[in-house]
Amino acid sequence: MSDAALLVPDTLPRAQLDSRSSMRVDVLVIGAGPTGLACAIEAQRAGFKALAIDKGCVVNSIFNYPANMTFFTTPELLEIGDIPFSTANQKPTRQEALEYYRKVAEHYRLPIAQYQWVKTVNGQDGDFQVTTTDRLGRIYDYHTRKLIVATGYYDLANMLNIPGEDLPKVFHYYREPHPYFDNDVLIIGGKNSAAISALDLWRHGARVTLVHRAPKMHHHVKYWILPDIENRIKNGEIKAYFNSSVGEILADHVVIYTPEGMVRVKNDFVFALTGYHPDYDFLRSMGIELSTEQCRPVCDPETLESNVPGIYVAGVIVAGSRTNEIFIENGRFHGQLIARHLKYKLGSAGGA
Repeated sequence: MSDAALLVPDTLPRAQLDSRSSMRVDVLVIGAGPTGLACAIEAQRAGFKALAIDKGCVVNSIFNYPANMTFFTTPELLEIGDIPFSTANQKPTRQEALEYYRKVAEHYRLPIAQYQWVKTVNGQDGDFQVTTTDRLGRIYDYHTRKLIVATGYYDLANMLNIPGEDLPKVFHYYREPHPYFDNDVLIIGGKNSAAISALDLWRHGARVTLVHRAPKMHHHVKYWILPDIENRIKNGEIKAYFNSSVGEILADHVVIYTPEGMVRVKNDFVFALTGYHPDYDFLRSMGIELSTEQCRPVCDPETLESNVPGIYVAGVIVAGSRTNEIFIENGRFHGQLIARHLKYKLGSAGGA
């Protein structure tokens, strides 16, 4: 197996890394977001050989946040591995967070297989076989005694399932405003992402229309953003349709169903910011049971071990569809719970 995708500081010569035919670890973490990194760090600190795998880059979800985003929380609440998050700002930026998590990974010399997609998980407690593929379709096989799933939820958008959603002008993620200057842009949604994107686009010269199925912006919108978006709507600077839904997206306009009837709105680009969800099918493929209503993985709340012995869940996926219950601020501690149980289980079985 080629390990060219491994982010490993020079603990081994590159030639030796590339010549390995297989990799066996004690703990394999699927997902290299903040929670996944924290889990790998805590497992490593407990004396186990750990590896993290991600289908994107390190902290891929943060990388895909809006380019100029500022976190709602303070830097110390984003810290993992007891490494201080130093910033001159009261609230850190996306760019600062990316640099912080890179530095943490370097500090702990964490092996991280980036851009590898986990395809299958087989085996049982003590001997799991994980198969991945990279961007070139090459296949990699890993063997691990324990498995931690920390895949988050940001990779899978909640689809509208309406005609035209697959057009190239439709996006489910917002990055930056510049490409949309002097264009007609539709925002679908009423929570933080929709409000922040609408304001950013409007302030950078886009003509913005917002559509939300509820009677007003969601009460979860950040307290300093809510009056801003409400005032822009009140002043007519951003056109808003509440209690409304988009019925169809076409090349140069959209169809909106409002309480007053159907309207056709000129349109160049659409941002469907309707939320995201965990990969439930992937969890089920490993045998993890999900609750009926909220799709919460069945797990021991004290250890986070799932109903499948040897497979742990961590981060936002623990909350199922209630993705607003777990954030970096509390998910980062899941690694400590899991590592404590790993030390008990693997320690009693003869150590790492």
